[in-house]
Amino acid sequence: MQPTDTSNPDYFHRVVDCQWACPAHTDVPEYIRLIALGQFSDAYMVNRESNVFPGILGRVCDRPCEPACRRGRVEEKPVAICRLKRVAADHKDEIVDRLPVIPDQKNGKRVACIGAGPASLTVANDLLPLGYEVVIFEQWDKPGGLMRTNIPAFRLPETVIDEEIGYITGMGAEIRYNSRIDSLKKLLTTGGFDAVFVGSGAPKGKELKLPGRKEGDANIHIGIQWLESVAFKHIDKIGGRVLIIGVGNTAMDCCRSSLRLGAADVKVMARKPRQFFKASEWELEDAEAENVEIVVNHAPKAFVIENGKLAGMTFDKMEYDIDARGRITAERVVGEEFFPADDVILAIGQENAFPWIEDDLGIQFDKWHVPVVDEKTHQSTRPDVFFGGDAAFGPKNIIWAVEHGHQAAISIHNFCMGEPVTNRLPPTMNLSSRKMGLHEWSYKNDYNPVERRLVPHVSLKERFKQINIEVELGFDPEQTAAEVQRCLNCDIQTVFDAKLCIECDACIDICPTDCLTITRNGEEADLVTRLKAPRKTPHEPLYVSEPLKQTGRVMVKDEDLCVHCGLCAERCPTAAWDMQKSTIHLPHATDHTWPSPQKRQTA
Repeated sequence: MQPTDTSNPDYFHRVVDCQWACPAHTDVPEYIRLIALGQFSDAYMVNRESNVFPGILGRVCDRPCEPACRRGRVEEKPVAICRLKRVAADHKDEIVDRLPVIPDQKNGKRVACIGAGPASLTVANDLLPLGYEVVIFEQWDKPGGLMRTNIPAFRLPETVIDEEIGYITGMGAEIRYNSRIDSLKKLLTTGGFDAVFVGSGAPKGKELKLPGRKEGDANIHIGIQWLESVAFKHIDKIGGRVLIIGVGNTAMDCCRSSLRLGAADVKVMARKPRQFFKASEWELEDAEAENVEIVVNHAPKAFVIENGKLAGMTFDKMEYDIDARGRITAERVVGEEFFPADDVILAIGQENAFPWIEDDLGIQFDKWHVPVVDEKTHQSTRPDVFFGGDAAFGPKNIIWAVEHGHQAAISIHNFCMGEPVTNRLPPTMNLSSRKMGLHEWSYKNDYNPVERRLVPHVSLKERFKQINIEVELGFDPEQTAAEVQRCLNCDIQTVFDAKLCIECDACIDICPTDCLTITRNGEEADLVTRLKAPRKTPHEPLYVSEPLKQTGRVMVKDEDLCVHCGLCAERCPTAAWDMQKSTIHLPHATDHTWPSPQKRQTA
């Protein structure tokens, strides 16, 4: 194998699994260390640089970082990354003076954002410091989009939404409320905007066209619209027996909201077994803790109407054949079952809806009426129109919408400055030694075997008294102090200097995971057969050194097994191993400091 090119920022970025897995690439280990030091405001700002909404995401993020966490390689549970994010948000000081400075002199460019959801707000957050005038058009009288209308207040309090959006409006973003866009053509031709960003979400809930649907309409609800009506207090009660069709995160919000509106018997009806559920495991656990029953292997068949009113639903009972890879290879109906219900809520997915985008604008759509959007630049087939969030690629979590906003802001800035939207700065990396003495480090690297902390919750008796009582209480100081110690400091990299190695095997002997091997080089397929520990995950990178000066062999490290404990560096007598912090910087719009067209002409 060729020696590993560690100068490529992606190499060490990929090794920091949590940061790599986060769509916005939040520097997780750094903010956890700051929390450990009690520097909550600093930790909050590290978060905000990438994910923009730490308080919101610390409560409702889909947590792609946690399954990737290296702690999961040494014990069952990952670090509670998401809940530590909330700790930083809940305990920070006032941070307004830390926000980017907005120039008094604007750059003469105006950008319209459609929808005041996380993607549009991120675009505004990134463009305002560059002197743009940003106007956000919102159909409701409050900002936040689906963060406000589809995530119940018992999971995400309005005060948190208001605070974090307030930072962006305080920077100068103008939000025009009760301003539904009914014609994109009109906005483009009469609005006076240089670019338009569409962040309108996926506001259309999917239907379930079954017998009895029309007759039972009064008691059959579309999940996202129903949650929206609950959020705006248009609905404040529901029947005693409720069926939720679907088993995604929206379904979990619907079933828990139903309990708070008076339902006594709530069942979530799932077509497939649990391993195929779309809902996050922690959302399932929260629902089941509130005595929601989840019924698997039941496919909706018909709405049952009696005396002109919904009486329940019939379902086909399903059986599945599942292969060794966990894929369904066959399915069959083995019976039928009736479930009584006073109300049914359909939570089977969401779709984009663009009736307000005219056909003659040059914006292409695919056969599913999804806009044709470049996945990197977020530019549509009309150069001055950009899409992000659920409006671009369908329903995803808030953190994805934030990252879309970051990338779209770069493209919009490039477009307005006359630069190609593909002209994007590469990521950069800095490595700095954590060495104090030859074998002493400026960070705590002892392995702490403590298990993951459980987040305290409001008691079942208390949480149902009002619909807006936040259920999760967040970590207390003792729990926080214990949880931060579980982080393995994956951004403190084990960096090897082949010229200093004397092949004494001290590092190999001390390594607790057997991730190190000194062996002859060869093709990857051959080399992996000679590793000290079998390679379990072929997609994870191997570090291969330059030839060692004494024998010509190479040092090989299986990055999947390494837990960054630093014992190799402590034991090495020649300091061939060093512990160095990798800082990855992924550019945002503010890093693209192109001169304005006016200045170019002047020059």
